[in-house]
Amino acid sequence: MLLIKNAKIYTMTDIILDKGDILIENGKIKEIGHNLTVENAEVINADGLIALPGLVDAHSHIGGMNFSQVDSIDDYNEMTKAVTPEVQALYGTDISSEDFKFAYQNGTTTVCLTPGSGNVINGWVFAAKTYGDNIFDMVIKNPIALKVAFGGNPKRTYGERDQMPSTRMSIPAVIRDLFERTKEYIKEKEEAEKNNTKMPKYNCELEAVIPAIKKQIPLKMHCTQFDMITAIEIAKEYDMDFSLEHAWGASLYMDELAESGCEICFGPLGSMKSPGECSIIDIESVVELDKRGVNTAIITDSPILSVDSLIQHAGEAVRNGLPVERALRMITINAAKIMRVDDRVGSLEVGKDGDVVLFKGMPTYETNARVMYTIVEGKVVYKA
Repeated sequence: MLLIKNAKIYTMTDIILDKGDILIENGKIKEIGHNLTVENAEVINADGLIALPGLVDAHSHIGGMNFSQVDSIDDYNEMTKAVTPEVQALYGTDISSEDFKFAYQNGTTTVCLTPGSGNVINGWVFAAKTYGDNIFDMVIKNPIALKVAFGGNPKRTYGERDQMPSTRMSIPAVIRDLFERTKEYIKEKEEAEKNNTKMPKYNCELEAVIPAIKKQIPLKMHCTQFDMITAIEIAKEYDMDFSLEHAWGASLYMDELAESGCEICFGPLGSMKSPGECSIIDIESVVELDKRGVNTAIITDSPILSVDSLIQHAGEAVRNGLPVERALRMITINAAKIMRVDDRVGSLEVGKDGDVVLFKGMPTYETNARVMYTIVEGKVVYKA
């Protein structure tokens, strides 16, 4: 049992408590209030500290990608063919990666781990804690999305091989073909069940797409200004839930984004502007997206940018006019909602996981703010 006392608590539910207490028992938040007392509890005196829910990074590749010059790996890009929905990021994840430690030491306790975008249909995405001894024990939910990629990455992969899709116009054709085959497969299965006849031959590729077609999980669609509207149109055509990933150039399509019902994982904000897909990195667009009610998260895309930089990315949004508390929501509850794990993480509420970060200073606003404690399911996993 852990009792955190006297913290300024930002619950991410529009409730802020001064000198508040948080009681965690059996890994879950049992009580939040003032002047809590419990016998035999481990006590942290958080006087002068700010308590936030564990931070949530809604787009990451840690454990599956490492771009070190010494031991570079990429177990998250299965590029042998353009369509691989049946692969799962879970099975490419190595928790011995130092990135997991860097994440929780800097306040990130939950990550969305996604296949890369080297091909068109990339595979299943899952949510996990950043602390643990076994990746299967760290999993919160699998799958949480089906990853799909538009744009330069798959175009470059297959263009270099003189294979389809080597152009932007061919990527939607590849996606539509898969979705149409899946719909026909579902129809055949339903008719066989209804008529008590032989089921169609099992197809692991199409089985992996069924949850997205049936809106049990969303599409997680890698795109930028060149492909954003195409992504929206395909999702609408097949009546599928979806989030837009990276979404650089969102400022060009504010009306379309707001009307589409999409969610957005924006970033990384620290990417350098360069010709092509990174020619517009419009950090200010997250401010307008928030005003228009589009559920938006800020991401690191780690290890593309460092896993420990989530707060700095949110701070960039604050410097571009986003209120501090709205920025904090983009790296906590907003991200958890996009990942469909907000029943467990993303806010400090009774019954949710006891994931708490104690900061000295206000993160996203004070540049010298730092993590003093990281707590995952009631266990102190880091102390400064």
